[in-house]
Parts: sequence; structure tokens; C-alpha cells
Amino acid sequence: MRQTLKVKIDDTNEYMIDISDSSFEELNKEIYEYTRTQKRLVVMSKKVYKLYSQDLNFSDEEIFILPDGEREKNYKNYLKIMHRAFELGLTRQDVIIAVGGGVVGDIAGFAASTYMRGIDFIQIPTTLLAAVDSSVGGKTAIDLDFSKNIIGTFYQPKKVFININFLKTLDNKQFMSGLGEVLKYAFIEENCGYDSQFFLFEYLTLCCDKLLNKEPLTLIRVIEYCLNLKASVVSKDEKEAGLRKILNLGHTLGHALETVTKYNKFTHGQAVVYGIFFVLEWAYKHEYITYSYYKLSQELLTKYGFSPLKMTFNPDKLIEVMKKDKKSDSENITLIVPCNKKCVKEIKLTPIDMEYALKP
Repeated sequence: MRQTLKVKIDDTNEYMIDISDSSFEELNKEIYEYTRTQKRLVVMSKKVYKLYSQDLNFSDEEIFILPDGEREKNYKNYLKIMHRAFELGLTRQDVIIAVGGGVVGDIAGFAASTYMRGIDFIQIPTTLLAAVDSSVGGKTAIDLDFSKNIIGTFYQPKKVFININFLKTLDNKQFMSGLGEVLKYAFIEENCGYDSQFFLFEYLTLCCDKLLNKEPLTLIRVIEYCLNLKASVVSKDEKEAGLRKILNLGHTLGHALETVTKYNKFTHGQAVVYGIFFVLEWAYKHEYITYSYYKLSQELLTKYGFSPLKMTFNPDKLIEVMKKDKKSDSENITLIVPCNKKCVKEIKLTPIDMEYALKP
């Protein structure tokens, strides 16, 4: 099965996303046809290299192996990638390919956007999280110790190949992380402006068992719809001036939790779901949403095995991270909160308001 989507940024910038369950042999042919006239640097996660290097037709000479983990998305590895591109003799006519999860895609994309002021970039996500989120939309970044994704660019890929066969070896922890981002879309689908008779909130409620069991047709359908929602948002607001901020639902607290725990305790998707539980509670207490929607939302999240976070973290440390988040201004913390069924809005909280909200 194959689905093809188009992401249209403007009249001169658009690219295709292929979602399929085709064989790796077929995937290799497609990659070769797309890059046959180019020299390539392939940035691949260490785990993916061990699992799939024999299935993918890349030579060891063109592969840069990136150690696993969010902490590897740093300027030292960024410079190593840049040096490798230079050693291979890549020019402005050539390409950097990311094969892995969001960490690989973010750092490889940032390298592609800055090497010779920009060369071609291809995303081949191997996790559910990267497939439904970071591989599409053009956000690239590296981290500093005190802030996630603080150094980055908006730089769209030339092509995205999503093959769900990579998900067969994804462990449950990482698969659940991807589901965290999938669930996020259920709360923002009315904001996205994508016209469809498909209803994600209801579909996720009904297809839970199939999705948890990685049923191929269900996976492709969910990935396709999530990306249609994201593509609709990105085409209207590429650089997050307004509408695209809705994609940050759950991320204000989520990123802070990841940072204060040094990326060792929570996966990204898990942290985002904790953030969604938090804003649902806040929105209900402040009468942004009805009790019935609040309960339906909580039931959807718990149906997939998630539960609210027991807040044992120092609020001051979380708030300090939130204040440095790129979405916040000098005085207030930006929060995306539910305001109606499948709709969210941006609000600003003072640090004092946030401290009160974080109290158990």
C-alpha cells in the first residue's frame, strides 16, 4: 500500500511524502532514482545502522553514524557532520539524508541548511514520532544544555520517505512516544483547516487495539491523516508566526520535563502527553472546556496507557526552563490550551500563575 502527500509551502517550494509498506528493495530503488546524480552523506542513528545497514544500499563511506539519544543533538556532532560532508566533497548540488528518529532528522537537517548555505535534504524517518511529526515541516535544530532546539532553522526537505517496515523493530517505549504525538493531533484537528470526513479523535478511540498492535493499514491511515493536518498548518504558517503554534500543544511542560531530567527519564512523546494532561486540567479549571470534553479527552489518553504525571519536580526549575523556551517572551510563558472540542488557543501565563498551576 502506498499513499503520497504534497506539502506546499508556496508557489516555488513544495515536496512529496511517500508513505508505504513496500520492501526495502523497493525503497532502495526509490532512493537511488531520486539521488542518482548526487553525492550523498547519510546521517544514521547507531541503532538503525545495526538493524538495517544490510537492508539499505548505502556504502559505509557515505554513512555518518550518530550515537543514540537526545543529548547527541549537540554542536560537537553538528561540526563532525559538517567536516564529514566537506571530506566527501559535497557541493551545493548534493544531498544529506537523515535515516533515524527525530534527533537524526533535526541535526542532519540543520547541517543541510547551513552547509554551503543550504544543500538538498531528504528525510527517512524510522520511528513513529519522526514519521508523524519531525520529518515534515522543516524545523531543524540542535540543543544547548539548558534548552531544547534553541539553535535551528526552518529548512524544508526535498523528499520524505516513510516506510512502516522500520516500525516493526521499534520497542514499545519508543512506539508509545510516537503515539503521544499522534494523540496530540486529535486535540487540534479543527484548528488545522484540513477539510476531511475523517475524524481523528473518534478514529483513535475506535482503533486503539489495531494501532497498539501496529496493524499496517491502520498505521498508514493514521500517519497519513496526521501529516495532512500538519501539512495544512505548515502551508499556512511555515515559520510559526501564528497558526503553527498549535502544534506545540503539551510541549511547554513537556520540553521542560525533558530538560530538567537531562533527557534520561521521559521520551519526548511521553513528556508531551504529560503536558497535555496538564493543560486539560488547567483548561477545565478555568472553564475553557466543558466537563464532558475534559472527561472524553482524559479517557482517550488513558485508553492508550498514559496517565497524568505525579508532580514531584521543583516548579521553580521547570519555570526557569519555560522562561527560556523560544516560544515565550521576556515576561510570560506561552501555553497552548484546549478551548473547545478539538480546538486550542494560545494563552500567556506569568511565572507566578504558572507556579500556582504546577502545584499538586
